[in-house]
Amino acid sequence: MDNSHHYGSLMRDPLPSYPGYALRRAANATAAELASRLTEVGLRQSDVSVLILVAENPAVTASAIGRSLDIQRANMVPLLKRLEDAGLIAREPIDGKSRGLDLTAAGRERLAQARQIVEGFEAELLERVPPEHRPHLLPALEALWR
Repeated sequence: MDNSHHYGSLMRDPLPSYPGYALRRAANATAAELASRLTEVGLRQSDVSVLILVAENPAVTASAIGRSLDIQRANMVPLLKRLEDAGLIAREPIDGKSRGLDLTAAGRERLAQARQIVEGFEAELLERVPPEHRPHLLPALEALWR
């Protein structure tokens, strides 16, 4: 029986030597892991990002959040509706035409639970990085997207 067509782990793989490839693999792996942990509080990563920004910026507008997170308006609308329907955010009038977003009591409680998950996860991520590289990780990543 000829098994020469089964490379298994012997296959040469130059892809990890490409920074963009390595970054995508790391992002996909960590995003999937965090997403799975956040299901226990019934939130998605985008939900948590919105809740954090609303908590830090009371009466912030939906468009400001969308710009900050680089989320198109078409995607912001259902995301905010989901958070509003769940009773986590409320829209309050700021002036004649604008409405700002604020966390409800339930939103603050759920965000506190989500932050525990996220902060634990972030600490674990840093633990996986060799200590000598930790101080450089965030600056290097920010240099790629800022």
